[in-house]
Amino acid sequence: MSFRLRRASVDDLDAVMAIETSVFVNDAWSREGMAHELASRDGFYLVAVPDVDDTRIVGYSGLMVLPGAPDADVQTIAVLPEARRVGLGRALMGQMIAEARRRGVRDVFLEVRADNPGAQSLYESLGFEGIAVRPRYYMPDGVDAVVMRLQVPATTTELAGTAAASATAVTETSESEQLP
Repeated sequence: MSFRLRRASVDDLDAVMAIETSVFVNDAWSREGMAHELASRDGFYLVAVPDVDDTRIVGYSGLMVLPGAPDADVQTIAVLPEARRVGLGRALMGQMIAEARRRGVRDVFLEVRADNPGAQSLYESLGFEGIAVRPRYYMPDGVDAVVMRLQVPATTTELAGTAAASATAVTETSESEQLP
């Protein structure tokens, strides 16, 4: 199955919240908070949809960049379990990095649960490095957050990691990207 990335809108709120509450059971964003994020001029949110059904959202990601700011924050990223292991997370992150670059950002930050080594590994493969720990950040579980930073590479610089070529190819495409 192949997937396409497209810009998210407030119309996608129900589908995004369905994923949010199923993936992040104990620490999901509120509906109001997510609606605000999707509507924000300073946000850049994408959704992933199968080519065969562009109304079925299987993943999403969001970036917050304040005008003129030298840094950005990956606010959230989630992919349904049945759509994992096909490169959607990497593609979504690639687009977040590309958007940060387009907006002139030098550093991208994110927090990831300390008990999620798979996500940490993905971020490290894209060039992020752990720079701090926020104790008991994720509530109500009390799980630490690992703060990670990526120094945004120039357009001609490949992303770090073994899948640099595929991630770079994704970041150089339009907002609506088709994935195998």
